[in-house]
Amino acid sequence: MKGKHQGVQKRLLDINPRALYMPCACHSLNLTLSDMAHSCVKAVSFFGIVQRIYTLFSSSTKRWKVLLGNIEGLTVKSLSNTRWESRINSVKAIRFQCVELRDALLNLCDICDDAKSKSEAESLATSIENFEFLLGMVIWYEILSIVNMVSKKLQSKSMCINSVMNQLEGLIAYFEKYRNDGFNSSLDIAKSIASNMNIEPIFPTKRRITRKKQFDEGENVEVSLSPEESFRIEYFVVIVDMAIGSLKSRFEQLKSFEHIFGFLFDSKVLKSLDNDELRNCCVNLNSALTHDNLSDVKLDDLFTELKILQVTLPNETISAIEILEFVKSADCYPNAAIAYRIMLTMPVTVASAERSFSKLKLLKTYLRSSMCQERLNDLAILCIKKEILDNIDLDDVVDDFASKNARRSHFYK
Repeated sequence: MKGKHQGVQKRLLDINPRALYMPCACHSLNLTLSDMAHSCVKAVSFFGIVQRIYTLFSSSTKRWKVLLGNIEGLTVKSLSNTRWESRINSVKAIRFQCVELRDALLNLCDICDDAKSKSEAESLATSIENFEFLLGMVIWYEILSIVNMVSKKLQSKSMCINSVMNQLEGLIAYFEKYRNDGFNSSLDIAKSIASNMNIEPIFPTKRRITRKKQFDEGENVEVSLSPEESFRIEYFVVIVDMAIGSLKSRFEQLKSFEHIFGFLFDSKVLKSLDNDELRNCCVNLNSALTHDNLSDVKLDDLFTELKILQVTLPNETISAIEILEFVKSADCYPNAAIAYRIMLTMPVTVASAERSFSKLKLLKTYLRSSMCQERLNDLAILCIKKEILDNIDLDDVVDDFASKNARRSHFYK
């Protein structure tokens, strides 16, 4: 829907220029993580090692048994190519079981007869013992943890624009603080993990490349960074800056909606506006909902209704949904009701719609390929509306079904 020049968004706006485009907040957050994971070579290499560990053990039941023999808690997980925030499960299994996982790889290297698998296990064990990998693992676990937490909150059914903005502003503030303080704290955690693994917490030193100077060049002193500072600048700072920049750019559209509907978010904000500020907000909203002299609301009537609402609303702070219920019960604020309905019906995420597709994939598998459409629809409704299904007494349903489908046999002598 993002194609504003030739995509679906452009076609919809050609039909109705007053239509409002809202990007999915969860999808935008997912793309932010994708940008971070592809921002530098070391980040790509880190997730490559994580996936190689899973592939090595999962490709054979014998190797998986070796893994379970050394690990009692979490098992390694495959990386998801679509839900980037779910990669927290893959990193978590390694983050808290580095020693056990290394022992499993070394054990597999000793007992494996296949030369390729033996070499792969030895290579992965060496990669885990690399201090740069351990530090990157700690950094990614903390980043994925906070992003996964925000992503879960954004998938709430009651999520609205102001709640999304609060979550995103908090996430941006976290990354800005993490940029200044996160490296040192992550370094301390990585050193403690390295100590438990009996590994020297040192960064590998690369050979310094010197360029041959020409005869007419002066004596320019080249500044060389330490391996630790080089890792911080070329890896840590890069992914954190990518996170901050991507969050700000991908949620610009959401910021514009806050500029249009921000004064309607709750009663506290609405009551804090004076007449001039309220008038400017109404003009801005009316211009966004107007095209070719056609508008969803009347400017003067909307301004008057909101002025009355400033006085009649309760003193305690109430949300936009509660304000809409108050307006509908009063039945004398038509323009205000339209404005609140437009704001509250704009989906900030499509998580609810995608849950239906997820249920469909669980229901109609290759084992149920012959299922008819009617039965599939009924099962999908039962799965999606599970909270209603749990309150139904199945015994009554069975008795009712049996009574309507009773078959009486007549036997004659």
